[in-house]
Amino acid sequence: MAGALLWLASIASTPASAETLRQQLVYEVYAGGIHAVQAKLDLDLSKKGQYDLVLDAKTRGFLGSLIPWEGTFESHGWVFKDNKFQPQKHQSTAAWREEKDIKEYLYNKDGSFKSLRVTDEHSENELREIPDEVTNGTVDALTATLQVLESYNNDKTCAGESEVFDGKRRFKQIFKHQKVVTLTESKYNIYGGPAAECTVEVVPVNGEWHKKPRGWMSIQEQGREKGTMPTVWIAQIAQDGPAVPVKIRVKTAYGTLFMHLAEYKSADTILIAEKRVTEED
Repeated sequence: MAGALLWLASIASTPASAETLRQQLVYEVYAGGIHAVQAKLDLDLSKKGQYDLVLDAKTRGFLGSLIPWEGTFESHGWVFKDNKFQPQKHQSTAAWREEKDIKEYLYNKDGSFKSLRVTDEHSENELREIPDEVTNGTVDALTATLQVLESYNNDKTCAGESEVFDGKRRFKQIFKHQKVVTLTESKYNIYGGPAAECTVEVVPVNGEWHKKPRGWMSIQEQGREKGTMPTVWIAQIAQDGPAVPVKIRVKTAYGTLFMHLAEYKSADTILIAEKRVTEED
């Protein structure tokens, strides 16, 4: 299979058909050789002036039985004439055993933050009051990534930054372009061809941050200690379609995690990695 891929996108300077602007992607995550997580992304940029992203992820196999987690993250918003992406609504739903945590974020068209509504073990559809300095001018993490992918379609680089609010904290999500490389497709990954390699860094701004790094911050700092920040490779499958992440690498104190683009569907194009076919058989 020749190069291609997807995970996010932008409206390219070259005209793209409605079919190539609707993408379905499957990512497989391997940690220490173990197939640990599967993620599915539906991306739709076919409606004029709008974008829709829905990402479903869950643990699988032995890890799934040990840590039964799944989540759905969706972003819907406006695409302005300057190809700026502004969310209207972002919702995250995470389920751990019998517990479910739902957060709904609403934004105004001018970029100001409208509201946060939370349902979890402590509250039911509760409207939270958040200081403006933590929320205004922020976007969600999916939209922030989509904005960076737009730059690849324009100039084949992946630099950019946005400020993100995650329900408790405000942070900068910074993509730094490193170099252009040529990737080789494998039994895990469908893509082979040119790609932009960039690192991703989260920098706290304000909100409820812990004194010691936790969660993603802990993983990021473990990678920093090993001399490698979380890294993403971005490329373009269809010539007139949007750019997407084709591979992600995260190094931790416990080993290296790889996220591969294992399946791609758009219009009449279907690409499936050899390893995914084998495992599904």
